[in-house]
Amino acid sequence: MEPRRGIEITDRIVEWQTLLPARNEADISMVVLHATELPDMAAAWAEAEKSASASDSGRGVCGHLYVDQDGTVYRLVPFDRVAFHVQGFNTPSIGIELVNRGRYPNWFMSWGQQPKEEFPPAQIKALRALLRSLREQFPAIVELRRHSDLDERLVPAEDRPEKMVRRRIDPGPLFPWEDVARDWADTAGR
Repeated sequence: MEPRRGIEITDRIVEWQTLLPARNEADISMVVLHATELPDMAAAWAEAEKSASASDSGRGVCGHLYVDQDGTVYRLVPFDRVAFHVQGFNTPSIGIELVNRGRYPNWFMSWGQQPKEEFPPAQIKALRALLRSLREQFPAIVELRRHSDLDERLVPAEDRPEKMVRRRIDPGPLFPWEDVARDWADTAGR
């Protein structure tokens, strides 16, 4: 099933998607927003491929959809498959990755916890259109969450193990969460 309302999605399906568990699309009730915390879409694609080859199961870690900084939307995993993007919430959710450097490459350094890259207007515009389209396509979707809302675990900082840092902060403090959440709420029931 393709999202509607004029949002164009380019399929770039990962080869290992058939190894992912199947699911009933009617059970999709949540969208989870992420940031890739990588420099660009090429790095995000390489990471998805690398994660599959590094796993014993041959299945990788990635979201269903990726929104590049220019607003281009890519689908890496079909919606009828469970993508591994947020521990404990994969089965009922669609994972959307926003290409953004985040804390890259200092993810777990004590001094590197403040992202500096903004989310471009074209990317946010595409995300809003994508969210409206997904809500229309999947009527059971009722929740929009950030990865950081669902994974609040702390890990020791790489440079100072006595200091704990967030494992996941994405999409991060520079993401316009209030505006996107307001738009999401405004589309409820349409």
